[in-house]
Amino acid sequence: MQLYNTLSAEERAQLIDEAGKDRLTLSFYAYAKIEDPKKFRDELFIAWNAIDALGRIYVAHEGINAQMSVPADQFEDFRNTLEVYDFMKGIRLNVAVDQDNHSFLKLTIKVRNKIVADGLNDETFDVTNKGIHLKAQEFNNMLEDPNTIVVDFRNHYESEVGHFEGAITPDVENFRESLPIINDQLQDFKEDKNLLMYCTGGIRCEKASAYFKHQGFKNVFQLEGGIIEYTRQIKEEGIESKFIGKNFVFDHRLGERITDDIISQCHQCGKPCDNHTNCANDACHLLFIQCDECKAAMENTCSTECLETIHLPLEEQVRLRKGLQVGNKVFRKGKSDALKFKNSGGLSTQPLGKATKAETKDIRQKIKVKKTFIGKAEHYYSKSKIAQFLIENKELSIGDKVLISGPTTGEQEVTITQIYVNGGPCEIANVGDQITFELPFRVRLSDKLYKIAQAENA
Repeated sequence: MQLYNTLSAEERAQLIDEAGKDRLTLSFYAYAKIEDPKKFRDELFIAWNAIDALGRIYVAHEGINAQMSVPADQFEDFRNTLEVYDFMKGIRLNVAVDQDNHSFLKLTIKVRNKIVADGLNDETFDVTNKGIHLKAQEFNNMLEDPNTIVVDFRNHYESEVGHFEGAITPDVENFRESLPIINDQLQDFKEDKNLLMYCTGGIRCEKASAYFKHQGFKNVFQLEGGIIEYTRQIKEEGIESKFIGKNFVFDHRLGERITDDIISQCHQCGKPCDNHTNCANDACHLLFIQCDECKAAMENTCSTECLETIHLPLEEQVRLRKGLQVGNKVFRKGKSDALKFKNSGGLSTQPLGKATKAETKDIRQKIKVKKTFIGKAEHYYSKSKIAQFLIENKELSIGDKVLISGPTTGEQEVTITQIYVNGGPCEIANVGDQITFELPFRVRLSDKLYKIAQAENA
């Protein structure tokens, strides 16, 4: 009984090319109670191996999460392998917008404790008590509601290249980090705001929506099928895309283009770019954004250290990474002091495979200010570029210089030229006033508003 791959990725790619048949890249998930995940895993492997289905799949007591490549002419046979199980009858299969016959080259099915790691140990939490699913047009409509808060439950390297307009994009490296951060930020909005969420294919939001309902949020909604299904619907129905940029995907493509907008930059030179790559140094494999020019100059490496390393004799490279977790055991998520133009912040890391440390430069100008807290952001209207704040401390007047600060927004200094209170213009806003004014950049709920007494460059 074969329960493992007999071909290497290279051999599999060659056979796919020789067969000359189209393949479909797709994903699906289901939360369900699986009594014996290992037995379930073995059954799936036998059935899928027989029809040349490939992919990366996780199974657990709580369900299944799959990203796969299936021969197009075997699609119905593949669906039949799912229909055997009651909880997967009629399951939605998210078919990728861009097809690539080499998206997956092995069949890997792993048994995990959870299909989405959430860091929760609460036996009263019911993952099936989920939020309301919205289709693409319904999602767009709710985005326009001023009482809506939209949250991206993906990681920083995903949202950096593409996201919905006006979304909160937490600077996190995994899903479990985002739950307490968003819960803390939104404590004051449980009763009167629509909490709208999205992710790549829906699986993270399925759990997040149930979590926030469990935390007492009244109006919880999620994008049905995630960005993948949203993209299919807007193309088929001619709906305006509120998602801008690229959708990060977890196969070798690393992204599907949704709109022509390029909202990120090469992490090495700052040129507009949204192409992810992995560092060519086997002791690093850092995930980062790199333009074609830097790819050529740096030979697909993230730093001068890694560039030097890949030119060392193989024996020396192996010696340098001895004892380190390398290769497929590490997937570094795009934060390093070596990346000068990384938008979502830096994280000090020791260079891998080299003893010396890269010279670093912070491209964000550091500002020393004497500042007084004024209030916090409540909303940003992307179409009109209007920001809404609640004044909580001290008055604010036309002509005041202010600093808007937040983990994603960074530090932005502006001068107040007009203020609106309750929809009407005024000269001075007082404590308790809900104010609006034009801003050329997006603000988030975590952003704070400060009045600047004096400012100077560091």
